[in-house]
Amino acid sequence: MCGRFSLRADPRAIADEFDVAEIPELPRRYNIAPATPIASIRVDPRTAKRELIFVNWGLVPSWADDPKIGARMINARAETIDQKNSFKHPFKRKRCLVIADGFYEWRSTGEGKRPFFIHRQDDRPFAFAAIWDHWGRDGGEFESASIITTEPNELMKPIHDRMPVILAREDYAEWLDPNENDIVSLKTLLRACSPEGWEAYPVDPVVNNPRNDVEACIARVA
Repeated sequence: MCGRFSLRADPRAIADEFDVAEIPELPRRYNIAPATPIASIRVDPRTAKRELIFVNWGLVPSWADDPKIGARMINARAETIDQKNSFKHPFKRKRCLVIADGFYEWRSTGEGKRPFFIHRQDDRPFAFAAIWDHWGRDGGEFESASIITTEPNELMKPIHDRMPVILAREDYAEWLDPNENDIVSLKTLLRACSPEGWEAYPVDPVVNNPRNDVEACIARVA
């Protein structure tokens, strides 16, 4: 799964990576947790240009009676995303990129679970494949998203049996295209990224508490 990530990148690096004209100054985040706003990129259908939008992490389908359902849907499995009622419509029509520059996973050991931080060796931002939806009832409305996961690559296998789908830059356009609805073609994008150029290292258990959004979360430990 993907349950925590970071976003510390300079706005200029984000604008360059995602071909967005302007990125606001974003606070440095070291421990982004579910049920909080996350930065995403999608295409504005009115202008056909990419824009940065904040959505809540934990997808609430438009048809849901209770928005609390989002707590159970922070991730969507790539293998079944086109089959699940909560995900199949957003997968066809409401795809986005979630911006990150690192993520955490916990490896089970004889002494409990040990957190690891995974990031690009050049520390540049990257994109999780994600889907979003709009929910509104009784005068309240918001948008939310799920991050898509898949089987692990060689770097992640010793740590966990799932990992987020991290899209290659050349695949952003197809994923974001609102007119692209070829399910077979879209699902071919939902694969583990190459481990080349990536690093995973153990970090302090301070990251275990989502209230700890501090630089110590990414500090390397022995």
